[in-house]
Amino acid sequence: MAVHTHDDIDWSDRLRSLRMAEALDAEPMRAAARRLLEGMPEGPTVLDVGCGAGGMSVLFAEELASIGAKIVLVDATEQLLAEAHRAVSAAAGERAVVETVHADVADDGLPAKLPAADLVWASRVVHHLPDQQSAIDTLARLARPGGLVAISEGGLDFNCLPWELGIGRPGLEERLLAARGEWFAEMRAGIPGSASMPYGWNIALQRAGLADVDSFGVLIHHPAPGPELLREFVIERVTWLTEVAGDRLGDDDHKTAAALVDPAHPSYLGARGDLFLQGAKTVHCGRRS
Repeated sequence: MAVHTHDDIDWSDRLRSLRMAEALDAEPMRAAARRLLEGMPEGPTVLDVGCGAGGMSVLFAEELASIGAKIVLVDATEQLLAEAHRAVSAAAGERAVVETVHADVADDGLPAKLPAADLVWASRVVHHLPDQQSAIDTLARLARPGGLVAISEGGLDFNCLPWELGIGRPGLEERLLAARGEWFAEMRAGIPGSASMPYGWNIALQRAGLADVDSFGVLIHHPAPGPELLREFVIERVTWLTEVAGDRLGDDDHKTAAALVDPAHPSYLGARGDLFLQGAKTVHCGRRS
């Protein structure tokens, strides 16, 4: 059965793509995990809110294996929650406790369902919720006094294709990303109860009452030719971008994209040796006083 959230996206159907993205992001995001965990007390409690397939909590679990931890995974999609529990439990070792909570991040009553945390983490989930400021207010309430709230939002968009592909009009990826931007704006506007947040993420953290607000970037870079996983991810990405673009993309570009993801076509992306992945994620964080 399809599972949809506020954005009407079937995230269980996106599981394969989420796993591939987490695998490609793992090493640079490990450095981010270490930075966020600096100064944590012995046996900290970590909340991963909107955990998806659990990739970041796998890194938290591995980094905390020597001192132990309680890692609580929260998501509204049960299939993702089960996958995250499997992956994080495998990485946690004997000293870490892994729990799951099936819950909606937009639920104002969420803090009553969860333990106070030393670290509250939410990756690319807030922008899918109706009232982004309200969601960040809730995340702030999940942290214990002195606890850290960190969200991954924004950054630099990911690119993976050469500008000229030998088929269709050059610059396909730029047009795919532009169409995705239009789709996203329409998707947000269509979420019931959608509220505007006309300011940056650092301001949103400050409005939630957090102190010492800061941000840092994480570069994700896999140069060509990259591993086989990279080619699989690029094919999935182009397929998804084309689907969400819909009629915002011209017919010629749709034909080009269809050829690029067709294993029987001479222009199939899986046969290219010049695919890459480059972009950046931004982590914004603040501390509850």
